[in-house]
Amino acid sequence: MKRVVLLTVVFALLVVSGAALAQDPTPTVTPLPIPEVGGVTQAILDRGSLICGVNQTLPGFGFPNDAGEFQGFDVDVCRAVAAAILGDASAVTYRPLTASERQPALVSGEVDMISRNTTMTLSRDTLWGATFAPTTFYDGQGVMVMADSGIATLEDIAGGTICTNAGTTTEQNITDAMSSRGLDFELQTFQDFNGVMAAFYEGRCDAVTTDVSGLVSQKASAPDPGSLLILDLVISKEPLGPMTPQADTQFADIVRWVVYGLIQAEESGITSENVESFLTSEDPSIQRLLGTNGNTLGSTLNLPNDFMVQVISQVGNYGEIFDRNLGPDTIFGLARGVNALWTEGGLMYSPPFR
Repeated sequence: MKRVVLLTVVFALLVVSGAALAQDPTPTVTPLPIPEVGGVTQAILDRGSLICGVNQTLPGFGFPNDAGEFQGFDVDVCRAVAAAILGDASAVTYRPLTASERQPALVSGEVDMISRNTTMTLSRDTLWGATFAPTTFYDGQGVMVMADSGIATLEDIAGGTICTNAGTTTEQNITDAMSSRGLDFELQTFQDFNGVMAAFYEGRCDAVTTDVSGLVSQKASAPDPGSLLILDLVISKEPLGPMTPQADTQFADIVRWVVYGLIQAEESGITSENVESFLTSEDPSIQRLLGTNGNTLGSTLNLPNDFMVQVISQVGNYGEIFDRNLGPDTIFGLARGVNALWTEGGLMYSPPFR
């Protein structure tokens, strides 16, 4: 009898629930109003240029060429944001920053954003007054020595001196790596990596340490690349990406979706060379990405709906940026590795544009 009563109650509840669903099959969702233009975005629009903090000592990522013009992977991210907001990728004022200058420059408003090989960490995300954009380059920390030093492992550096630049995660990472192995060493730090390499060449350091990409950059641009050896080890995870001031969430959204747009453009096969041919595409996902056929996603960011057309046509997609600055046709010859698209076994993945 109890079982019959229980089944009767359950059946009644299902009938009531079904009736309710039949009357209102989809819950009503009231969209929130589009956020107003943020203070940082408005300042960019008013001055007609983006102020972007960059590296000036890391060829391939941030470095002035012989004409004094900044170029590199991180520099191109600045250019992409300028193209999205101002329609002009060249409307960027570059502010060279050392590692220790990054947080003060961002919080004080000296720069609008930073695109300078910066690792996302918990403490930086919570204490720096910064909002990290999506990771643009997945890296790890390595160690470089003189090829004729006989050093092959961290144990071989015990009792020696390791140099790096100040104000970075590399200091703690190398300290943790050595102490976990019970190895004593002396750590020397410098304000920028030019100082690190100068000390290294003068024999004041037995090894230098930074992100592997940075070591590849230094080795490839050295007077004698063959004299340097990057050890076959990686001692940390270093997800690198741009930062924006935490006070302006609207600007942070712009930078976030510009980065995602670069990745999605590569996945969709849209390049700086063929973007015009995609403007008549009948693929709804491409129409949303490029803001064609009445799609208005750009307006939710207070941007022109074709903002990604400007970004792609002037700067290229993620793969173009990578190959132009770091790829096989450059002196660095970096393989995509984990920085390949997710469809190619990498970690680069964009949420949907919808």
